Order: sequence, then structure tokens, then C-alpha cells
Amino acid sequence: MTSAAESKSASHAAYRRAVEFLNGLQVFGARFGLETARQLAASVGNPQHKLRFIHVAGTNGKGSTCAMLESIYRAARLRVGLFTSPHLVSFRERIQVNRELISQADVVRLVDELRGRGSATLFEFTTIMALRYFAEQSCDLVIWETGLGGRLDATNIVTPLTSVITNIGLDHQQWLGDTLEKIAAEKAGIIKPGVPVVTTEEKGGPLQVIQAVAHEQHSPLTLVTSDHVSRFTFHASLPLPGEHQQLNAALALATVEVLQSKIPVGKKSIREGLANVNWPGRMQLVIRPSGQKILLDGAHNPDGAEMLRSALRTGAPVSDPARPAGSTKHAGSETGAPAALILGILSDKNCRAMCDILAPLSTRILLVPVKSERTAAPAELAEFCRKANPTADVTSCASLSEALERVARESFVVIAGSLYLIGEAMELLHLSAAPEQDEKSLNEWKPGRL
Repeated sequence: MTSAAESKSASHAAYRRAVEFLNGLQVFGARFGLETARQLAASVGNPQHKLRFIHVAGTNGKGSTCAMLESIYRAARLRVGLFTSPHLVSFRERIQVNRELISQADVVRLVDELRGRGSATLFEFTTIMALRYFAEQSCDLVIWETGLGGRLDATNIVTPLTSVITNIGLDHQQWLGDTLEKIAAEKAGIIKPGVPVVTTEEKGGPLQVIQAVAHEQHSPLTLVTSDHVSRFTFHASLPLPGEHQQLNAALALATVEVLQSKIPVGKKSIREGLANVNWPGRMQLVIRPSGQKILLDGAHNPDGAEMLRSALRTGAPVSDPARPAGSTKHAGSETGAPAALILGILSDKNCRAMCDILAPLSTRILLVPVKSERTAAPAELAEFCRKANPTADVTSCASLSEALERVARESFVVIAGSLYLIGEAMELLHLSAAPEQDEKSLNEWKPGRL
């Protein structure tokens, strides 16, 4: 007779094998195109045809906007699927229903069901896993975040109730194009014929691209600007800090408004949803037993770095999980500048620009490697930071744990840069249980067929 301990061990072993299989899919690299995703979805009965979606694309703010939409519709008592990437610690974060992570057993089962059905990339495979799971779970609505771009992203095999585009910035230029207009064309590829689209993009060139695609597709376009923030965010206090999150909230609420005839949501549900939204690693304040404050922010590109700089310089409120929903603390030290900055960036980002933005904020800067094959070298980042802030004490560290030891006596520390680094910090600070094996490698973009 099998003991409970033996059964648990067997379950963990099966999950490890499933993660190893998913890791193995990275041999197929990153690939743009919808053919494989459509074929794989068809092989399991096209589960996307049984679901309703809000499809979200953009350069920054996708995840936060998705989290707000999920929280609002869940507060309205809908059963809501949430598909996002990358994950911070566990692969299971990518696929959630009513903010419950997909179980290890369901990951194992779905991997077994889908394996052998073609040479899918990791993201294509994960996308169909999510569709299959959400259909099985009878989700009333799925909040569906693009992986990269939009037009040829595997998530684009769905026809949503509405398409949402947060903004357009220079990121992933090697895949999406070297101008804002080219990137906008990829993001606008999620716009479907006759399906409403909502955006916060205000820059002339990219907005013109979005407007042109919406016009061509006969899709009603709602433009949400900073002028709309007061109109849309009066409903509740927002635990996610920063002016950019106010704009994301306005975008989420405009989306809810556009869909009121199809999915009615009352003001009470909107207030409850916004007041209780949770999105870790975005200006998240951690208070250690020693009293030290650590601010975690996945500012992983220049636009994100600008948002962090603005929040720190203005003493913006930051999210504090230990405080009630809607209550806040403020970023920065007594002078409004962090006592120490720990920075780790991926090499395929604009590292120099990010250092130029963030280095002047601190008198003590520690550069660390990100646990990724694409990490920028700390020594290279250190040179950028010294040029951006010649008076700062700049140090290269071998690891994030070493950097945390070096700043143990600082009262306030900011950890910023790659979301992968934020995930590592969450493990080191015991904010998230570390998985049995390192699952952050499943975030990697490998060279492949694009």
C-alpha cells in the first residue's frame, strides 16, 4: 500500500519531469506566427471557442492592467482566468483561475495530453495549456496577456470581446522593429474586425498606427488619456502606487465601461476590485524584521525606469502588503532618495539608458547579475552608472544575495531592473516559497525561428 509520503514524492517527481519537458521545448526557440498554435489548439478541440477574452498588449503596464481587470470581474462574481508572463518564481503563476495558481497535478496532466502533438515552442505550448485549462474550469472570462508583440504572438488565435493596448515603447526591437511605429503595428495586430479597442497610447506616430488599424478593421476606438484619470479612478483607492498605475486603472475601467452591455459590472464590484488588486513586484514595499525597507520594482526597460524615477522623486505612495487595502506608505528616505540601489538588467535591454535614468537617484549603487543567460555584466553596468553619477559609491557584486548582505545596515533599498531579478529577491526575502527546482529558466527567450 502506498503511503501518503510516497504518493507526495511521486507527485513531485512527476511535476519535475513536466518542468523538464517544458524546459526542453526551448530548443525550438522563439517563433512568430500563428500556424503552430492554431494546429495545437485544433488538436485538443479548439478550447478558445468556448471562452470569452479581453486581450491585452502593450510595452509597459500589461500585467498591472490585467490584474486590475481580473480583480474587478472577480469581484463581480465571475469565474476569471488570468494568463500572464513572465512568472516571478513559479511557472504556475502564468495560469490562474480566480487568482488560484494551476496545480502541479494539472500541469503534469496537461503536459501529458499535449506532448507529441507537434514541434511547439514553450510559449505556444503554454498558451494552449492555458486555453485547455480555462475551458475545463468553465471560466466566464479570461484576461489574456500577449507574450511578445501581438500580431504574430501565439495568444492572437483568439477573438476577444475587446482588445486593449496599454502603450508603445522601445523594447524588444530585435523582434518587433526599431521604431515606435513598427512596434505599434505589431501591438495593433491584436485588433480584430468589429471588436472594440481601448488604448492609453498618446504619442503621435504610434497612435496614428493604432487609429489606422482600428479604422481598417471597423473597430470602435476608445482613447484614454491622462485627462481621463480623475474621471475613471474616483471609484476606489488603488493599492498599486504611481501615476502610471492611475492611468492603467483608467484603462481598465474604460474597458469595463466598453463591455457593460455584454458583461455588466456594478460600481460596488468596481470599488472592491480596485481596492483589492494585487500585483507583486511592482513598487512593492517589503519591511524586514530589522525594520529595513526594501522596494521591489520590475522596471525592466527605460520607460519603466522613468516611472520608478518619477515615483521616487515625488515620494509616491508604495504598496505595502502588511497594510490594509487602500492604505499606503511613501517611497524614498527622508530626502526622497533611496539610500541604496541594487540594479540588475538583461543585456538585450537599453542598459545605458536605464543606468542614466536610475543612477542619479542614489549615492550607493550595487550592480548584480540576473539569473539568465541574457544577463548584462555587472562591471559593464557599473561603468554606465559611474558616468551617470560620478559621485556615487558604485560596486559590482557576484550575486543578489551578496548585494543584500552589503546593504544590510541601510534603512532603505531599491531593487530594480529585470523581473527575473525581482523573482529572485522574492525568494531571498521569503516572500514566495521557492520551487523544488529553478523554474525561472522557463522565462528564457532562446535563439530560434522568428
